[in-house]
Amino acid sequence: MTSMSLGELSSHLKKIDFCMLSTNAGSGRISSRPMSNNGDVEYDGDSWFFSYEDSRKIAEIEGIENVSLTFTAPPGFFGKPGIFIAIDGFASLIRDKSVFEKHWIADLERWFPSGIDTPGLVLIKVSAASIHYWDGEENGEITLARTGVRAV
Repeated sequence: MTSMSLGELSSHLKKIDFCMLSTNAGSGRISSRPMSNNGDVEYDGDSWFFSYEDSRKIAEIEGIENVSLTFTAPPGFFGKPGIFIAIDGFASLIRDKSVFEKHWIADLERWFPSGIDTPGLVLIKVSAASIHYWDGEENGEITLARTGVRAV
């Protein structure tokens, strides 16, 4: 087991566009769906995703804030496996357009045609509590001491 820094982890995340966001769907069920990080990965323990307010994932987050993210990178040159990253954390919902502006990129207009003025737009912020990673040679865990993040 080795110890990767948050900065090193961020350099891996910059190369991975999509992840799976898993929420608690109730009655012991887990619901997962792909989400794009939109290149917003100067990773400090927070991940950002835009969504529509009326989606099931938003209702699930409003019910139970515990979520997980999983990222997978393809194998590298010379047969080295890609990295697998699993993040356990807490989601919060942001409806402030000034915060939208900080995380917006033009490519998002494919899904949200009116930009930050798209009706029903919401920003999901996932604050990591712990991060597990595996790359075929090394594995480890980063635990973040976060203010405002509640333990279960």
